[in-house]
Amino acid sequence: MTGARRPVFVDVDTGVDDAMALVYLFGSPEVDLLGIASTAGNVGVHQVCENNRALLELCGVTGVPVSTGSPTPLRAPLRTAEDTHGPRGLGYARLPAATTAPTDHDAAEAWIRAAHAHPGELIGIATGPLTNLALALRAEPALPRLLHRLVIMGGAFDYRGNTTPVAEWNVSVDPESTAEVFAGWTGAPTLPIVLGLNLTENIALTPVLLGELATAAGSTSLPLSLRDERGTPSTASNPLIRVLEDAMRFYFEFHHDQDEGYLAHLHDPLAAAVALDPTLVRYREAPVDVELTGTLTRGMTIADWSRRWGREPNALIGVEVDPVVFFDRFIARVGAFAKGLGHS
Repeated sequence: MTGARRPVFVDVDTGVDDAMALVYLFGSPEVDLLGIASTAGNVGVHQVCENNRALLELCGVTGVPVSTGSPTPLRAPLRTAEDTHGPRGLGYARLPAATTAPTDHDAAEAWIRAAHAHPGELIGIATGPLTNLALALRAEPALPRLLHRLVIMGGAFDYRGNTTPVAEWNVSVDPESTAEVFAGWTGAPTLPIVLGLNLTENIALTPVLLGELATAAGSTSLPLSLRDERGTPSTASNPLIRVLEDAMRFYFEFHHDQDEGYLAHLHDPLAAAVALDPTLVRYREAPVDVELTGTLTRGMTIADWSRRWGREPNALIGVEVDPVVFFDRFIARVGAFAKGLGHS
């Protein structure tokens, strides 16, 4: 596939950092984006689907079908995260209503169609709960052999959770689907790459880095500051930078309220970048499973580093990343893409 555009399918619960991941893919010339699956998670699935279609239109990206996924997890009631991502999922940003319609088939079917259209070549990315992927796997058990690569943002390995003391958000929303995906990929020719909080919380976007992104886009911008009044709208001249700054301000404020600093962890853009270039991260392979019944530990992801279970590895777990290398690439790609959209 060297030199050719690579078929990519992404499953998101957009979500501030999901939006940043999508823009990274839009700005990556080697990507042939076959479709976007909408997953219930950060907000409800219909709002996610609306966000995905509106973002495509803002960015002038056409011909990418957006499908709607299951409105609920496999078994548990849906929990959403408007406190983290804002009432519509994009922080303070407001996009014009999408004029396009979602596909007439659901997100699980979209996964299957993309995999069969590009057997052995498709790169799959999942940055939300794995409900759609689990449903696709139930309908097409050969999916792990059809994908060239799968990158999952989820879990926390030897690391605290961000939803419960031990569970990461995506897994916590639908632990059953995560368990089914890990089980389904056991024995697959290519193990999924799993990026947990232990890795992604190294990718901390700051107001300074966000300012560098605006500069790379050739946009006027005022640096975001903790001293600003909450919800202060962006004055960036570039329409995409303006949306990203309005989204990120809400995310910065949330992280600050959690005593993590006036910054934001870009979990999902790292997954997008690694899907295109796995060398960005160092990995360890291990058998991984998900706790489903623990009173205190439901949703916990466990890596059996010592192989005490006697199971074969079913995941490549990210354990080391260089944030400087990531941000250099992110700013270069998204900045150039935004610059191409011009000013308004």
